[in-house]
Amino acid sequence: MLKSHLRSPLVRSLLGTAAIASLLGGCTSVDRLKTLTAPPALSAVDDPTAKPGYKPVQMPMPTPQPVTYNPNSLWRNGSRAFFNDQRAHQVGDILTVKVNVNDVAQFMDQTQLQRSTTEDSELSNFLGANALPSSAKKFLPGSLLTADSNSQSNGMGWINRQDQLVTNVAAVVTQMLPNGNMVIEGKQEVRLNYELRELIIAGVVRPEDIQSDNAIDLTKIAEARVAYGGRGQLMNIQQERWGQQAADVILPF
Repeated sequence: MLKSHLRSPLVRSLLGTAAIASLLGGCTSVDRLKTLTAPPALSAVDDPTAKPGYKPVQMPMPTPQPVTYNPNSLWRNGSRAFFNDQRAHQVGDILTVKVNVNDVAQFMDQTQLQRSTTEDSELSNFLGANALPSSAKKFLPGSLLTADSNSQSNGMGWINRQDQLVTNVAAVVTQMLPNGNMVIEGKQEVRLNYELRELIIAGVVRPEDIQSDNAIDLTKIAEARVAYGGRGQLMNIQQERWGQQAADVILPF
């Protein structure tokens, strides 16, 4: 009876811990059960500047130059064209970003380390040990310090990666900088069957780099941020289960 009483609280505690862990880590499973036969939901179209994590871009700016007008002239100093420019030039305008990423990287690194150390300090003639009688010499140690160590390490690693992404995405001007440059941000979502692919791009562009068709190459965007991924059935299969991921973080071996 005593053992059963001692065992019962322990069992209840383990069951409670397992239940809490299941509730904390099973939120994703519950959400997936709710949308078992439904495709991934598209995000709502909203204002990027109204998001909680949005922060305006701040960079060093040159001294603003005053705009001057010449009498009896239709040309204004600082204008980029005589006629109206249809390219993006203010907050809320839209321009097309041409994404052409072809990244190929190959790295290989190999390291070999080996160390061997031997320490031996004998006491054959330490502080007049030879003058001692043989009966006293037997109490002296043969050596003061003896140590042997041998270590070896071999490491090899390599990377062979090839990424390619070719697409176009429309971006919105979210901010005008004092020097005339524009901060843009664009998001594109494409749902094919039960897989949702999303492309996010953001950065700073110069009006001079915008082409006549109101498009700009990705290579001409400063502080460019490109994210391409997805979610859906394919992503769920590729990812490890939350229990395995938690075990990889907690277990020290």
